[in-house]
Amino acid sequence: MSAWSTRLGLTREALFHSLRTAIAAVVSTLLARALKLPEFYWAPISTIVILLSVTDPLALPWQRFVGTALGAALGALIATYFNANWIVYGAGILVCGLLSAVLRLGSAYRFAAITLTIVLLITHGRPPWVVASHRFVEVSLGIAVALLVTVVWRLPPPK
Repeated sequence: MSAWSTRLGLTREALFHSLRTAIAAVVSTLLARALKLPEFYWAPISTIVILLSVTDPLALPWQRFVGTALGAALGALIATYFNANWIVYGAGILVCGLLSAVLRLGSAYRFAAITLTIVLLITHGRPPWVVASHRFVEVSLGIAVALLVTVVWRLPPPK
């Protein structure tokens, strides 16, 4: 790239990273819409979170899926029996962390807490287990697209 673009921070790496993220986010959106997922936007949000993470997207990908499943299930369970208020929400996040530790899930806690938050705090007109299953599918689709793009489209090493 030219000297002026490099001075502006427009490196080859930035171009490829931005292009890959944009294409992956669009693919996630199109897939989620094609599947008629009710809140399709969680798929591209998840894709972006994974691709722009400071850790390697391929590092322990199973933890991302397990965390999403744990947060969705726990969120649905709590929403079935309790009204969501700050005490119930805080207790849910605490239980997510404790379960993640006991089950030795490591970084899955982050995804469990995020998914529990989505299920528990956003008002929905459907039963909690339906909402939780939708969130699991939407978020998992986003994670899967990010992982696939990471494997198929490797970024060039920085110069």
